[in-house]
Amino acid sequence: MGPMANENGNGAAADQQGPSLNTLVQYIKDLSFENPNAPRSLTQQQQQGGPQIGLQVNVHANALGENDVETILTLEGKATLNDETLFAFELSYAGVFRILGVPQEQLHAVVMIDCPRLLFPFARAIVAEAVRNGGFPPLYIDPIDFASLYRQRLEEMQAQQGMPNA
Repeated sequence: MGPMANENGNGAAADQQGPSLNTLVQYIKDLSFENPNAPRSLTQQQQQGGPQIGLQVNVHANALGENDVETILTLEGKATLNDETLFAFELSYAGVFRILGVPQEQLHAVVMIDCPRLLFPFARAIVAEAVRNGGFPPLYIDPIDFASLYRQRLEEMQAQQGMPNA
């Protein structure tokens, strides 16, 4: 007996009836790691404790056709100790997604919330490995609430649109 979802015996047709989000490919678009004060910063950090970590998160998307979209998750971070940069990184990690059966009014949210949510664990691992390879303990970025980030960006855009032109 086959899977329950394939009651009509044709899995492909059954899957197309509802919304679907498939990752076609994912890749590093850009990766930069700077370790400007090594080796002094490595020994200094061991003596003086943990650094201050700053992180910026951005999500962008490009339509690639009727059903395909490229979503780019950018993580930009910097670690400082006593106003000195220990390390800095920037990662743009992207995926091409095929989105089918999603109503037009929900499409933007899927692209800007669900797609980066799928990319994040991979981007997080790349950053952790880059920081470790720089001689520091791996940096494990806390999970990101992409729905909250999306709402915040929408509010910022609405506020900008509501402002009179100078």
